[in-house]
Amino acid sequence: MTISFSIIVVSDSVYSGSKEDVSGEKARLILGRRGYKVIGKIIVPNDPKLILKALREASGIADAVLLIGGTGPSPRDITIDVVENVAWRKLPGFGEIFRYESYRSIGYRAITSRAGLYILYDGVPVAVLPGSPDAVETGLKILLEIIDHLVEETRRYEGPHRHH
Repeated sequence: MTISFSIIVVSDSVYSGSKEDVSGEKARLILGRRGYKVIGKIIVPNDPKLILKALREASGIADAVLLIGGTGPSPRDITIDVVENVAWRKLPGFGEIFRYESYRSIGYRAITSRAGLYILYDGVPVAVLPGSPDAVETGLKILLEIIDHLVEETRRYEGPHRHH
């Protein structure tokens, strides 16, 4: 089974057209190269209602959702807060490893990232990555190692757990 992704880019400047969407396109390229299907990409501003609306639509059509942007400490960085408020579960290991990998390349600044991986109540995994192209590359390197297993696990409401 090919896992499908929906990409949501959260950025005021990309939404307004003053900046090009480099990170969303990079994600689309990496996912495609690795054999995943990207069924949509949407750009929204840093607005909680619009982020939530995009997330609801994306989780209704895709096996997994990737949000890019809004993980930092600034008051405008609200993507992670919106997702956390509607998520069923958080998988803290993803953010921990993401920050560790980031630390190896950018140093202690990695601490300011709140990147994370969540599971919605309908079982759809949602990854939230920082907006920089390097962060997207780092995050997808980690995510794509586990996404097949994660989707399989989140879909299993019955039957025995299989440990890989």
